[in-house]
Amino acid sequence: MTTIVIPAHNEGRVIGRLLGQLIPAVPTADLHILVVANGCTDDTIAVAASFGSRVRVMSVPAASKCDALIAAYGAAVDFPRIYVDADVELRTADIQALTAALRQPGILTAAPERVLTVTGRPWPVRWYYDVWSRLPEVRDGLWARGVIAVNDAGQERIAALPALMADDLAFALAFAPSERRIVPDARVIIHAPRTVADLLRRRIRAVTGTVQLERAAEAPASTARTRMCDLLAIARAEPRMAPRVALFLAIALVARTGARRQVARGDYSTWLRDESSRMT
Repeated sequence: MTTIVIPAHNEGRVIGRLLGQLIPAVPTADLHILVVANGCTDDTIAVAASFGSRVRVMSVPAASKCDALIAAYGAAVDFPRIYVDADVELRTADIQALTAALRQPGILTAAPERVLTVTGRPWPVRWYYDVWSRLPEVRDGLWARGVIAVNDAGQERIAALPALMADDLAFALAFAPSERRIVPDARVIIHAPRTVADLLRRRIRAVTGTVQLERAAEAPASTARTRMCDLLAIARAEPRMAPRVALFLAIALVARTGARRQVARGDYSTWLRDESSRMT
């Protein structure tokens, strides 16, 4: 049986979209969906429960993705296991492709190809993601996809990690390149922020999480920092990208300034969330 784990904090506006795509039209006994609502004050639990017995709903009191994941580790027993963010879009066909990849010898974890939705976003958001999506670490890394699949050996690896804000980055870095696979037959739709302010909130959280990971003694070594040589390579390969690279750098600098304040306070728990992408 494949177990899909969905940590959800106040995701009532979008979790129904995801569950509607994951639950196949024809009932199947080999798919188990576990929604772990954490600190919810909206209708997340009611929306998830409305899908009936095919969705199991748990609740933890704290608004903490780490607490939700720990609860899921104890509640879910079947493999393969696929962790999915509530605000992305994924289909049952994508689940099948991910589980097939995990049956390949030596593969412990897999993730889908990333499809970014930027339609209707302001030009600074579109320009930022034009550059971001071209970065080698972004193209090849398992992180920032909202989905990561593991088999039983892969689950042992991630369960041993410390609780971190950048959980998806830590998960991805816990595996050697030969142990992980990006599956071309699987797609995840990720909705970009609709405002520059929300983009900055995302980026401040990402930088803060990376700093915490780099300082954690038991965390894997991070390779997720953007390198100037990669940005220059993008501008050289496509001269039209030069203004976009400049904008990318400006946003990155603002995000680092905001993250520096959180790090100085030792604040690795404030989850700066992009609400605009959740407007359906």
